[in-house]
Amino acid sequence: MSETDAETIRKTANRLKRARGQLTAVIEAVEAGGDCRAVVTQLAAVSKALDRAGFAIVSTAMRTCLTEDDGTATEDDRLSLEDLEKLFLTLA
Repeated sequence: MSETDAETIRKTANRLKRARGQLTAVIEAVEAGGDCRAVVTQLAAVSKALDRAGFAIVSTAMRTCLTEDDGTATEDDRLSLEDLEKLFLTLA
C-alpha cells in the first residue's frame, strides 16, 4: 500500500467517524422530538458524508486495480472493470 493510499484510507475513516457522530446526534434529536428541519438537515449531512466516503473508497479501488499490478494480488482480490462499475453505480 502506498503512502497516498494510506492517507486516503485515513481520511475516509475520519469522514466515516464524523458521519457516525452526526448520525448519533440525529438519532438523539429524533428521540427527543427535535425540530424536523434541523433533523433533516443533519440527516442530509450524514448522507453526503457517507456518499463521499463511498466514492473515495471506489476511487481508491479503481486506482489500485487499474494502475498497480505488482503480482501479489490473487485473481479473487482483483476487481474487474464491471465490478468497479457496479460499485460506483451502487452509490449513484
